[in-house]
Amino acid sequence: MILMPLPTYGFDPTEVAIPWQFLTQQQVRVVFATPKGQVAQGDRRLLTGKGFGPFKKWLMAAPSAIAAYETMVQSDGFQHPIPYQQINSADFQGLLLPGGHDPGMRSYLGSGILQQKVAAFFKAAKPIGAICHGTIVAARSQNAETGQSNLADYNTTALLATQELAAYALTGLWLGRYYRTYPELVQTEVMTALHSPKQFHAGPLPLDRDTATNFKPAFVVQDRQYVSARWPGDAHLFARTFYDIYLRAQPKSATKSKPHKFGNHHPLTNLPKPPILTNKLADY
Repeated sequence: MILMPLPTYGFDPTEVAIPWQFLTQQQVRVVFATPKGQVAQGDRRLLTGKGFGPFKKWLMAAPSAIAAYETMVQSDGFQHPIPYQQINSADFQGLLLPGGHDPGMRSYLGSGILQQKVAAFFKAAKPIGAICHGTIVAARSQNAETGQSNLADYNTTALLATQELAAYALTGLWLGRYYRTYPELVQTEVMTALHSPKQFHAGPLPLDRDTATNFKPAFVVQDRQYVSARWPGDAHLFARTFYDIYLRAQPKSATKSKPHKFGNHHPLTNLPKPPILTNKLADY
């Protein structure tokens, strides 16, 4: 089972629904968690485009992501989340930390209880994926022995400062600070948690979104059992890479499929061939 914590309201539909859809297709169960066990809701603006004006086409979720979201919210797992307090890392084989920028995300990003639970996944070296603002949760979780962030010695990416500021500049006049969840930029906070700024990788200019059959626009950073991505445009490759790490971590008797090396044929059928990633930093 994979755990995916969410806020009560405001998560990015693409960053949640695309990984959920891919993992579900591979027969991997996803368990959701919210602050008090309430059923979560995605950011409605990203689903409808309301308030984006002429930038609606570029800022709202893609039709395929919206379709995945609509299927996901009707699933039994989504309708019955567990509260953060009941999370036990021993019950799960991995953790996914999605993002979103609506003010409602703060109940998730700033939860001390959740940060403690996330720390347990790092301590157990379980597969962990963080995308966009989700990297903040990983960065804020602390290693109890060192007192430092659990990301301190990892290579990572996150929502780029250029992306966050561009979205704010485009919409700030009528949406206010909708795209600025916190005064501090996501990239700044994540980089502050690292031993060296060289551990942060921005990747190529994010001009387009990836799809289930085209990973070329996407960028992810994998370091050991941890994979990170920048924005919804990386979601498909992010989901695929997390699943690869998940497979590698399973006992041989638990799965008949062997994980692929990037650039080689994937043993699972009907899946696109992933690209060779120059940012694949370490095998796990």
